[in-house]
Amino acid sequence: MVSTNKERTLVVIELVGGNDGLNTVVPYGNGLYYDNRPGIGISQDEVLPVDSEIGFNPNMREVKALWDRGEAAIIEGIGYPLPNRSHFRSRDIWYTAEPESIGSQGWLGAAIRDLDSSGENVLTGVNFGRGLPRAFVCKGVPVASVGDLETYGLLPDIDDENVRVHALDALGRMYGPDGGKDIVAQSLRENGAQALMGADILRTAPELYSSSVEYGDTPIANSLKGAAQVMSAGLGTRILYAQHGSFDTHSNELQTHAKLWQDVSGAIGDFTDDLKEQGLWNNTLILVWSEFGRRVQDNGTGCDHGSGGVAFALGGAVQGGRYGQYPSLREADLSEGDLAYTNDFRSTYATILDRWLGLDPDPIVHGQFEQFGFLNR
Repeated sequence: MVSTNKERTLVVIELVGGNDGLNTVVPYGNGLYYDNRPGIGISQDEVLPVDSEIGFNPNMREVKALWDRGEAAIIEGIGYPLPNRSHFRSRDIWYTAEPESIGSQGWLGAAIRDLDSSGENVLTGVNFGRGLPRAFVCKGVPVASVGDLETYGLLPDIDDENVRVHALDALGRMYGPDGGKDIVAQSLRENGAQALMGADILRTAPELYSSSVEYGDTPIANSLKGAAQVMSAGLGTRILYAQHGSFDTHSNELQTHAKLWQDVSGAIGDFTDDLKEQGLWNNTLILVWSEFGRRVQDNGTGCDHGSGGVAFALGGAVQGGRYGQYPSLREADLSEGDLAYTNDFRSTYATILDRWLGLDPDPIVHGQFEQFGFLNR
């Protein structure tokens, strides 16, 4: 089935745990890489070359194919001032675009608020996975969080809609001493009603979906298949989110990192083929990011938390190429043993918000940041 929905869509893939940027886009032309990584360096004959300096991890063939077609942008040296090696704090910084303070709203939640200012569509944003990434958190903005499209929703085992409504109302009264009229109960009922509405709509997506693409049997592939189902159903969803990990490769990195990228790259390849079949590829932008990179020097079989990572922008409308600057590996240029970041992640956010979603990025990223050219206006 080819969807008639041609609105631009953003799909965000988070590589949870701190993806090793040096073993993702490998500086195989730089001897310092091999000097620092005798235990986990990827040999020159294994790398998928981009040019004489860098190449993709050998387990990223599908991403490399996008590069070869000019549909992949490598954003090198991405990070932020005063990098933090805590998973929790660094992810929170990326979620809220607030490196210097504790943010109160997520950047994607703010984007959804601006895309649907009247809150008419409870499915403008959809997360695939349990819980809700803080990137989506914004006052008054509903976001569906889906584990399985077939069972999504609050009280999904109750089939009769009237029974579910009464059950939700009972839940609201349980949390309010004044006949369920307090703000907590009101919020519960509103969120429950939105969940019911979203569940009923989302359950139609698999029924409306038809594709010849067979996805791999991995969690990230299942999430991206779900994203394709929602997108092809034309439900007005503009932002979708998926996660995969853990990329926290303190040990056994060569084997672990290889499998992780096999899963992610394979899923992206299936998703790309599916969107092309649905007629949606040119209207889809995929952002792949991780909260930080790893240290330059290995610890024997793995690598510890660092900074100065890599991100990717993928899509039919992407102007492929290298953006930012690959960080120096010279010891004098390192930041406490880490790669020094060469561009602020908010430049990438601003580019996407402005040039892809048509929004004013400055209030969302809390300032003005230079934009990249991987998207035309």
